[in-house]
Amino acid sequence: MLFRKLPNSCFAIVRSVTFTALATGALILVSAPDAKADFRVCNGTQSLVGGAIGYRTAEGWVTEGWWQIPANSCATLIEGQLGSRYYYLYAEDAGGGGRWAGNINMCVADNEFRVVGVDDCFARGFQRVGFKEYDTGRQGSWMVQLSDAPETPESQN
Repeated sequence: MLFRKLPNSCFAIVRSVTFTALATGALILVSAPDAKADFRVCNGTQSLVGGAIGYRTAEGWVTEGWWQIPANSCATLIEGQLGSRYYYLYAEDAGGGGRWAGNINMCVADNEFRVVGVDDCFARGFQRVGFKEYDTGRQGSWMVQLSDAPETPESQN
């Protein structure tokens, strides 16, 4: 259980810690630069797009999805400073059936998912799709712009 009832004597401590944390956070927010480090995907199309991301962690390869990215808007797929050099993106146009894909095979599911590992997708109950690789050059943030002309594996040759 994430929240549990605390005895009344704990509330004074919690309030004190919370106030200190809020005051410290306010100081950090005031002094922090406006730039935000994230991996963002911007949908420059007139259709809803579903996106999935792949990356390497200490536990191995991970894929996560689906982010719904409305027409002419952006979504943050990874919040905060990027820790890897390479990230992988797969996206589908919900309206026209197009996709932005690549040749790096990773696992996805029909609904919201987080999959550890890229091997044996089918045997583990997932689908395998080709993700496109993005070399961030170890930059702290990255943005991908999806255009009206989705790429298909055939058009990447």
